Amino acid sequence: MSIARATDRVVVRNVRCDETMLFVDLSDGRTLGTPLFWYPRLLGATPEQRAHWELLGTGAGVHWPDVDEDLSLEGMLAGRAAPGVVK
Repeated sequence: MSIARATDRVVVRNVRCDETMLFVDLSDGRTLGTPLFWYPRLLGATPEQRAHWELLGTGAGVHWPDVDEDLSLEGMLAGRAAPGVVK
């Protein structure tokens, strides 16, 4: 059984949005892109509100204080949309 060191974990490094997509840059070099309609609070936010984000912990997720939205990296990697959203 191997034990992963904390430095081996993938974490969020940067976040950006355009009119239709959320892009999350990860510490391993990947960029994860998901449609904004998966996250209604972000879809309805202004570009300025979307640009105002904070890391949760050391990068386990992202918080947008202006719209009270939290997304975990685990959920984004699993392809989970907000509850009630039909993909």
